Amino acid sequence: KMDIITDYLEDQMDNRQFWPRQVWSKYAEKLSDFKEPDMSQNALCCLNELVTNALLHVPDVLKYMSRLRNQSVFNFWAIRLVMAIADLARCYNNPAVFQGEVKIRKGEVVKIMMEATNMEACKRLMRSSCEEIFNKIPTQDPSRSATMDAVKKIRQLTEPSNDITVQRAVSPLRVSCALAVAVITWQYWTQIHWAYGHYLTWH
Repeated sequence: KMDIITDYLEDQMDNRQFWPRQVWSKYAEKLSDFKEPDMSQNALCCLNELVTNALLHVPDVLKYMSRLRNQSVFNFWAIRLVMAIADLARCYNNPAVFQGEVKIRKGEVVKIMMEATNMEACKRLMRSSCEEIFNKIPTQDPSRSATMDAVKKIRQLTEPSNDITVQRAVSPLRVSCALAVAVITWQYWTQIHWAYGHYLTWH
């Protein structure tokens, strides 16, 4: 969902449509209308509803991550999932989404890759992204209540004392090896990033 949200303008320029009609039709007659300056407010309302919908998956994401026991597998998924939530935070209520692709900076990517090696670190990073969203919620946004509820739920699940599960401790060597694997797999993943993101299904 994150890739579909962030690639709005690119998809429009290539005559592709992946935003769900059941959402954007509330705010415009055509999806392409959101590119027009006089539709900026409606565009942001639609964008915020899509981001809020994506946030509803975070509790399941946390549960899934808490059950991973192989460090390499955990790092691989943790990096992608934490980055996705960071991207959602950057996109939320951001008119730049309709002017180009919005992504977190390379320095932030590196930070996530270095830090997202255990459940507590992932919860801290996700909580930070949710706070970024919370601080940008417009008072008149139609999805305001749903967004606040989603953020509240994530806050509860990412509290340091909220142990979804306890992971086994791993040695620094294993963490270093796992990071190396994550870097290699990330480089591979970026090559198929576009194709993967545009075939995601909205549920």
